Amino acid sequence: MLAFKRSCLEDKKNEPLLILDLGSLDVNGSYREYFDIPPWSYRGMDMTPGRNVDIVLQNPYRWQEIKSDSADVLISGQAFEHIEYFWMTMLEIARVLKPGGLCCIIAPSGGFEHRYPVDCWRFYSDGFSALARFVRFEVVTVFTQREENPQYRDDSGKWQDTILICRKPHFSLIASWRERIRRTLLHWVLSL
Repeated sequence: MLAFKRSCLEDKKNEPLLILDLGSLDVNGSYREYFDIPPWSYRGMDMTPGRNVDIVLQNPYRWQEIKSDSADVLISGQAFEHIEYFWMTMLEIARVLKPGGLCCIIAPSGGFEHRYPVDCWRFYSDGFSALARFVRFEVVTVFTQREENPQYRDDSGKWQDTILICRKPHFSLIASWRERIRRTLLHWVLSL
């Protein structure tokens, strides 16, 4: 996540960005120290109140607490494997990000089962690329760590994380309107 900040946000360090962190409950650490720096506004979001949670989501698939097109950046590290219907979550990410907004998602492609409260998925580059296409995002980069990384001093390399960095495109007014209708219909159909 720090590499994402350095490579994609360094030129925005003086802009007042709203950065949302999905799955922010501090279980094994948090990203707050990387992103909660003026003039940025960091907001941790999770389903459970607790340390590092600023916004408690009442519904993981319909974030009524967050306005459409309001966030500049959305990050999520080690949460997507715990989201049962992650494609529904991706529709909400597409709704809340501003046009041109960036998204960075990190999730494991390996490792042991670790329920919190569930452990449903593992992700690879092709899967994350497909997820970005599902919401019509532009993939900036996507890759999977294939082997143990010597930079880790702990055992976190065993997860062989997949990292997706993508951008919500700027649509014309008509295309933007069409995209909102498409997302709403997808959300409705997938919720049946």
